[in-house]
Amino acid sequence: MTVSKVRQQIAWQAARLLYAREESEYYRAKMKAARYVQKGWVKPADLPSNAEIRDQVRILAHLHEGERCTDLLREMRIEGLRLLRLLQRFSPKLIGSVLTGHIRQGSDIDVHVFADSVESVRAELEYHGLFSELERKRVVKGGQSQVYQHLHIRDRFPIELTVYPTKWLRHTFTSSITGKAIERASLAEFEQRLAHEYPDLDLVAAEAEAASAVDRFQLFYSLLLPLDDVQQSPRYHPEGDVLYHSLQVFDHAMDQLPYDEEFLLAALLHDVGKGIDPQDHVAAGLEAIGDTITPRTRWLIQHHMDAHRLVDGSLGRRARLRLQAHESFEELLLLQSCDRAGRVSGVETTSLEDALDYLRQISDQFSLWKA
Repeated sequence: MTVSKVRQQIAWQAARLLYAREESEYYRAKMKAARYVQKGWVKPADLPSNAEIRDQVRILAHLHEGERCTDLLREMRIEGLRLLRLLQRFSPKLIGSVLTGHIRQGSDIDVHVFADSVESVRAELEYHGLFSELERKRVVKGGQSQVYQHLHIRDRFPIELTVYPTKWLRHTFTSSITGKAIERASLAEFEQRLAHEYPDLDLVAAEAEAASAVDRFQLFYSLLLPLDDVQQSPRYHPEGDVLYHSLQVFDHAMDQLPYDEEFLLAALLHDVGKGIDPQDHVAAGLEAIGDTITPRTRWLIQHHMDAHRLVDGSLGRRARLRLQAHESFEELLLLQSCDRAGRVSGVETTSLEDALDYLRQISDQFSLWKA
């Protein structure tokens, strides 16, 4: 077998490993692929380059995902462009698969930002309606310990920001595996790249469209998070704040109908209006949620207080008959039961982030929500 043929086969096998997420590093994928192809040692000079492997990843993605992968890459790049623009004052640099073009299932948008305060970056994100989680990761390299600060954003696409001190702005970042400088692009450089790769695309219009696309889970997060400061009457809610209660109700709903996204959303969002208008929290909550929920979820939230009145016998006959005639009446009674059960002090609950993560996953898997 010729060297070029071996190189091509190694590139293909390495791409398969990366695409299937059996490996995440190019070097490890190359070495494993080389052992598979040659059944032994391969000269480093005979190994394919990262660019060659990326080309094979694109071929694999096209074979398995067709035009959807191409469209997804373009959408993720437009979102990356918007993110770079929002964070301009932190000298952001796009890195990773969205830049290079070899995205696969689960890929995120990776950006380096430079700030001496990670909270200033978080504040800027929240100003634009993006809520993040801070992760501090300690890594030992060359006998030296370094703490890296990552901000994770759960949006239309997963985003990871790595926050470095401003003194690192001119630093050359290298791969821990190859020792070579990693590819990265500033806002201006990325704009030029997109203009070259998508000559017929109106970047200004595409970015404006991306900015107007509301990620409903970010909206839910922004409505639910403040509820941990909204206290309730201890007579009816001895458990305390509204968020704690909502998460308890969600957990009970998970025990009943773990794959019913619409029902689970109703359980989690039924009291969001208490942070807006406690006098009429149902109407206030539904108005804030808008058209980001299905009619069935809306109906369950709209009538969850009627369900309590039905159970305690204070609901009128006509209203009771209307509820009983609805196709989701049984789920409404189940929601009422979960709502009543979610009023216990001191119990451990799912975190808000994990609850929304779960809902996002089942939404992606079962496509219950139709945009």
